[in-house]
Amino acid sequence: MRPSVRPYLAGPGYVYAERPEAIAARYGFDRVARLGSNENPFGPSPKALEAASRALADAHRYPDESMGALRAALAARYGDRAYAVGNGMDGIIETVLRIFCESGDRVVVSTPTFSFYGLAARGQGAGIATVRRNSDFGVDVEGFVAACRGAKVAFLCTPNNPTGTATPVEDVRAIAESIGDCLLFLDNAYVDFSDRDYRPLLDSCENLVIGRTFSKLYGLAGFRVGYAMLPDWLLPAYARAATPFCGVSSVSAAAALGALDDYDHLERTRTHVLAWRERLATECPFPSAPSEANFLMVDGAPRGPDEAVAALARAGVLVRSCRSFPDLADHYLRVSVGADWENERFLNAVRALSSA
Repeated sequence: MRPSVRPYLAGPGYVYAERPEAIAARYGFDRVARLGSNENPFGPSPKALEAASRALADAHRYPDESMGALRAALAARYGDRAYAVGNGMDGIIETVLRIFCESGDRVVVSTPTFSFYGLAARGQGAGIATVRRNSDFGVDVEGFVAACRGAKVAFLCTPNNPTGTATPVEDVRAIAESIGDCLLFLDNAYVDFSDRDYRPLLDSCENLVIGRTFSKLYGLAGFRVGYAMLPDWLLPAYARAATPFCGVSSVSAAAALGALDDYDHLERTRTHVLAWRERLATECPFPSAPSEANFLMVDGAPRGPDEAVAALARAGVLVRSCRSFPDLADHYLRVSVGADWENERFLNAVRALSSA
């Protein structure tokens, strides 16, 4: 007899964008504009690649279990706080949920947003309470606070995926200060493309964790390195709950250290994204939500997202349908800021789509 699989796994898992290789083969393109996964079009910093290459020589050894060098570099860059490192933002999320949640507990999520919060919480046996955002995609602060009372963990993404909208710092403070002993996990994966700084909230909000990543601005999506700023009291429990060796390879940790040291590469990326984000929002014939991330959420109504995604794919452009994001109307696309040629190809293709 086969052992039974848990019932929650009968539902949909994480939804990925189509592979660009599939689009290239289907429609005969040498290269496809990859605008579906919010990646850095410039790739990793040369310093990150050099550091990773050097680390390969010791890849037969286990990494430093404390990630001490990387945590120290993060503290030097972002402030002297408690830091945890994990296998991408996803690894941080899973570890936090292991600390606080067990079967029957409740987790609150502000939607529409990144689907993995709910998937990971269900993996711990927790129930999910969703609080839908307002019509402008701002957070319903009162509704969110009310739902958090009695919950173990709450997830708030800002700038939010897939809308790109950011929550004011004072709204986050009000939430953290009003939800008692519920932990607020603030997902700041895209904050490097915003002028908002949520880090000072850690000085007064002991129930706040800020998660960040090397996948976006730093261009290390394939290395899978995430990190979090924690209150001091949480670090010992996090260390006990974490995957051995933090779930991060020594090569990935070395790449992250090298990336932190390359200010020129980071500034080039940020300047490029901000300039093109504004241009895409202005020149795209379809409206988009105000974004503080490295992507736009475009309203393709009256077309459904699958129709628009397929039409753009025929033009050699890969974007993300937002159909899988809960509590979001069924006519949105998410478009990453890419390289110059990718953005130009998107604009040409979307103009043709709007006039078809």
